[in-house]
Amino acid sequence: MFVATFLIGLREGLEASLIIGILLAYVTRAGRPDLRGRIWWGVGIAVAVALVLGAVLTFGRYGLSFEGQELLGGSLSMLAVAMVTGMVFWMMKAGRTMKKDLEADAGRAMITGSGAAIFWLALVTVGREGLETTLMLWGWAVTPVALLGAVVGILVAVGLGVALSRGMLRINLGRFFTVTGALLVVLAAGILAYAVHDLQEARFLPGPFSGAPITPTDATTGDVLVGFTTSPFWAAAYPFGWAFDLEDVIDPAGLLAGVLKGTVGFTPLMSWLEVTAWALYLALVVPAFVRRTRAVH
Repeated sequence: MFVATFLIGLREGLEASLIIGILLAYVTRAGRPDLRGRIWWGVGIAVAVALVLGAVLTFGRYGLSFEGQELLGGSLSMLAVAMVTGMVFWMMKAGRTMKKDLEADAGRAMITGSGAAIFWLALVTVGREGLETTLMLWGWAVTPVALLGAVVGILVAVGLGVALSRGMLRINLGRFFTVTGALLVVLAAGILAYAVHDLQEARFLPGPFSGAPITPTDATTGDVLVGFTTSPFWAAAYPFGWAFDLEDVIDPAGLLAGVLKGTVGFTPLMSWLEVTAWALYLALVVPAFVRRTRAVH
């Protein structure tokens, strides 16, 4: 969990830091240092909105039933997967021109002379990053370790952003975003698998929690079928049974299970629908990511 939330905090935090640095440097070069305060006001309000959204999503769900909480969690995780995937591909396309585009937007905003437009530019651009981060972290940062990972990632990103903007550090941002993008694709596959798990627990999707006649069970014990060659016939457990059950080997509450879940989305007990969604996502997104990477570089 720490690794996953650290990576999300680092990636999104660095994007926001770069945006703020570009805007601050531009208004200074343009001879309008008085607009720096407007930029910071926009940044502050954007961060506050993201925090309020996170609090509403976290504490508001406790008024729901168990099925309602799982349905909300699964739906938001699905949204997070879509946002992570879109953000990774968008950044590979727009990253090279981000500074030029932001400076052009800032130049148009300063023409008004009031400073209000530069405030809104900072609010919208940073707010977009904040909302993405909130949605991506919401399903993960419910434990202290995961929350710590997110905070550390954001703090490291702020430090990197300051060092880069002041010329104290030089890194290949294109390579950085490519590597972190590949890691985020793997993380997104794990988030998708857990989203399917939540939606199955909510009985929104069929699966091991649906009960007869949907759930495939052993006729004598009543247990949900596991594996692919389980009796009474080959593939009887597919697609609404368990793909595997390793809870006797890997403690679901242990460190190893937490690391595997937070990196590749593996849990000791997974349904066939979870595994299928995980594999399909990687089969479709990884080749597209590799093609886009080769085209950009």
